[in-house]
Amino acid sequence: MAKMNVSIDEDVREDLLKLVPARKRSQVINETLRKELLRRKREAAVQQIQQLRTKSATLKSEEIVALVRRDRRRSRI
Repeated sequence: MAKMNVSIDEDVREDLLKLVPARKRSQVINETLRKELLRRKREAAVQQIQQLRTKSATLKSEEIVALVRRDRRRSRI
């Protein structure tokens, strides 16, 4: 575990001190930060996928089915 100094809004500090017991504050902050970082990672991944979708070709359902069937026939041989 590493220590960090960060600044937080006064109202957030007051709520933290009121609502979270002293021995649990680091845990609550760590869990909350972990959730936010995961949300941001997912958001970045979604943006990357959307960018890739705009660059890639769009196939119709019938085309996909035909390609899958062709690949299945190849694998039987």
